[in-house]
Amino acid sequence: MDKPFISLCPEITRANAFTLMDWLEDEGVTQYLSDSSNVSRFIAQAIGRVQLPILTHLFNQGGRFFMAYDRHDVPVGFVRLVKKGTECEMVLVIGNRDNWGRKLGASAIREGLKLAFFDMRAEKLIAKIHPDNARSLKAFLRSGFVLESETPAMKSFVMHSERYLRLLRESPAADTTDIYITELDKARLRSLVEQEQGATIFELEHEIERAIVVDPRQVAEDVVTMNSKALLQVDDAELEVALVYPEEADDRAGKLSVCSDIGTAILGYKEGDAFSWRIPNRTCHIRIAKVLYQPEAAGHFHL
Repeated sequence: MDKPFISLCPEITRANAFTLMDWLEDEGVTQYLSDSSNVSRFIAQAIGRVQLPILTHLFNQGGRFFMAYDRHDVPVGFVRLVKKGTECEMVLVIGNRDNWGRKLGASAIREGLKLAFFDMRAEKLIAKIHPDNARSLKAFLRSGFVLESETPAMKSFVMHSERYLRLLRESPAADTTDIYITELDKARLRSLVEQEQGATIFELEHEIERAIVVDPRQVAEDVVTMNSKALLQVDDAELEVALVYPEEADDRAGKLSVCSDIGTAILGYKEGDAFSWRIPNRTCHIRIAKVLYQPEAAGHFHL
């Protein structure tokens, strides 16, 4: 589980605000951030004016602001997404120099792409980068962005939704784990996504779109498909669960909805896979210890 990992959290706490101010006092961090002085002044004013533990509503004025956390739930940067019409602009900062070079920027970009296209429904994502900002240029180019325009002071890179979906399916990032889904499960889950509502349903849609689609009769027997039963290691706990559709969910019986946090997380992974996944308020570490039952392997193709 040593792959770069970033989760983007929409809740901004008072402690986060002080951390942001520390980052913005580092000229190495802010030298390519065009509005760093304005941001720093805004944060200072917010801390002084509002005596609340949660400041999310202040940071979301004019856009959506996310703290970037690593797998140990340590804040390492932030992402801001500003949508105007069908276009969205991303601003990304990795705030502590000790984290530079760990490919956390590329991981944060991937999470920003997911939010922009699946949650915010943008058709085009823009990143404006200073020509001397070599780290950012490299990270956005490796993530599939293409140069749209440039001036001596700024390079503008774009990602269109069509290109993003194609790359998601055909050229997955080297530090992500492949997941698998059967043709039948994909059709059913797509219909579910269209009907389901919820703040995190876009995570399921993303997993469906990035999955490698296989024939139900050819899926490996150690893959977690719909209605499979599996033994999980979630942090220090061992759980036996069944992955089911929402109408069959029963937490007390270990039947996890595919729309739940852990349910979405385990879809398509295979026995032995280990990965990190963000759930409300923290990151959990999951390992598929054993697939106890898979309907396809048992010949139960009607499930």
